[in-house]
Amino acid sequence: MALVPRLDLRHVQTLVMTPQLQQAIKLLQLNNIELANYIEQELEQNPLLEREDSDGAPTPEENRADAGSGGDNDDYGGDADAFAASADEGFDQPDSVELVDSQSLSNDSDASLDTDFENVWNSDSQSDSPGGGGGEGDTLYWQVSGGSGLGDDSEMENAPSEAMSLRDHLIGQINVDIGDAADRLIALHLVDLLDDTGYITAGLDRAAETLGCTQAALESVLDRVQRFDPPGIFARNLSECLALQLRDRDRYDPAMQALVENLDLLARREFKQLRRLCGVDGEDLSEMVTEIKALNPKPAMAFDHTVAQVVIPDVIVRADGAGGWLVEVNNDTLPRVLVNNRYYAEINRKTARKSEKEYIAECFHSANWLVKALHQRTQTILKVATELVKQQEDFFNRGIQHLRPLVLRDVATAVEVHESTVSRVTNNKYMATPRGIYEMKYFFTFAVGENEVGDAHSAESIRFRIKAMIERESVDDVLSDDKIVSLLRADGVDVARRTVAKYRESMHIPSSVQRRREKALYA
Repeated sequence: MALVPRLDLRHVQTLVMTPQLQQAIKLLQLNNIELANYIEQELEQNPLLEREDSDGAPTPEENRADAGSGGDNDDYGGDADAFAASADEGFDQPDSVELVDSQSLSNDSDASLDTDFENVWNSDSQSDSPGGGGGEGDTLYWQVSGGSGLGDDSEMENAPSEAMSLRDHLIGQINVDIGDAADRLIALHLVDLLDDTGYITAGLDRAAETLGCTQAALESVLDRVQRFDPPGIFARNLSECLALQLRDRDRYDPAMQALVENLDLLARREFKQLRRLCGVDGEDLSEMVTEIKALNPKPAMAFDHTVAQVVIPDVIVRADGAGGWLVEVNNDTLPRVLVNNRYYAEINRKTARKSEKEYIAECFHSANWLVKALHQRTQTILKVATELVKQQEDFFNRGIQHLRPLVLRDVATAVEVHESTVSRVTNNKYMATPRGIYEMKYFFTFAVGENEVGDAHSAESIRFRIKAMIERESVDDVLSDDKIVSLLRADGVDVARRTVAKYRESMHIPSSVQRRREKALYA
């Protein structure tokens, strides 16, 4: 065959990820909080997108757009596709907060004053006024309240107080307890060496070299700052941290010192050797261990004022009262958006430049696509969540021990979508159920312990069974891994011993030998 250049015409099918398809995939894997932030950005960038309040009241943008036209709802075209998919007219928003209006407020005359009536200033007479001519030695009393008195300081009064940091707390003690300027400089440097838990992890020899002082002077200042509040601060390891707290409580006797210096034996639950080293009996050792557990191994964490973020569910599941379950998408956390068709027609009619018309058309198509993508996202999440509830109905009715094995392929086949779509829907999204709030990925577990009949159990349900068995055991009947395997097989769960050991270790449950020692200590 001769190698000559030629032209061929071929038909080839390819999958192209258009920007609209990429946007739809991106919206699908976002949770409600992330989606709300994304919609806020789109509202800022696209002038044709409008926000609709949950009560149906027009936004300020709608008022400006409807000025002179009576604010008819028909101005938006009446198109159902122009509204966000998150708008559910049949869903009543719960009144979780009762607002107080002016009619429900009590009059000032009805409220009792928390002070003596004679200790209240009023301007009934000229002599009582701030500039009045009261006699010498007369005392002027003021009643200061929000919005009255010398000035309106209600904003400052209602402002939350700033939480004190650990550094400010320690510097205040340094300024009071350490008078020498050189020692104060060393103490400030030690404050800078603290980590997030309140420990000094850097070497003191390097710190002495940096400050240009002797090792003895640095250790002398360290001994002084280790007595600061909170107890245990400026420790170099866990044993020293616990010892500082015990000294603060006046409980650092020789027996407790031996226990603190052998924390590795306590971690391995070598109670027999600990009793010998501490010179105490089992009852005293039990009280000492309880006292150790009451200490704070991370003293600086008391000043960690990070606010824990509350998990906001994306799907809400509740019983319908007839033995079934209702599945709803949580729309309360999503802003409702719509396309302002009237504003688009108005500016499109008044625009003459080609570039401006192209920009307006692009914004219009982007807004319409966003609304349709939101609707498609809601429907997909609802279908996948409904199928999850259907597959795990025994879990909702009877508990975690009845959680059945489930994989992405099972749900994808039932709702007729790809497995990657189900993965995106369930990723980083939560479901509020009568049994608690669970991540949607929680309901997907592998099949373990298939018996001769073919029945399998989920890995999560087996973990629950193992944990329940260990919690019910007594000091005279501590279950070994082999015994747990026998009990599970008696219940129809065929698992291997190494599987039980792996699940037990994943739940941070010690072995039967360690549990027997611990139960014997507290018996």
